[in-house]
Amino acid sequence: MNIKGADVIAKKYATRGGAAAQDYSAGVAAPRVPWAAATAAAVSTYASGVQQSIANGSFVKGVTAAGDAKWSRKATTVGAARYGPGVQAAQQDYASGVAPYLQVLSSLQLPPRGPKGDPGNVQRVNAIAQALRAKKLGG
Repeated sequence: MNIKGADVIAKKYATRGGAAAQDYSAGVAAPRVPWAAATAAAVSTYASGVQQSIANGSFVKGVTAAGDAKWSRKATTVGAARYGPGVQAAQQDYASGVAPYLQVLSSLQLPPRGPKGDPGNVQRVNAIAQALRAKKLGG
């Protein structure tokens, strides 16, 4: 049997994948099933897969297989180039996500601040932590 080499197959993968951006966009624009509905319906499959992955040690196996060199190479090349544009593209999502927590903080009535080092100041921190946690868990 004549099997092509990994370099030939990888080149084809990169060439064809790189040319598929329009297909990707079209698929996102008109999915067969809405993403959120399909994802929510798969919750039991997700949970089973995560549990199986934990049982198999898949996470640490993947980390070990990739190693620091791959992580560093990808983070400094691909990740660094995408970081700024990704953050800029997320500006409105960030604002929407942080706004409810800023509202919680702005409406807090904190205990009075004591002198530097006063153990009572920890009550202020605790009030903030409890309020933010309640917001997160409550929606």
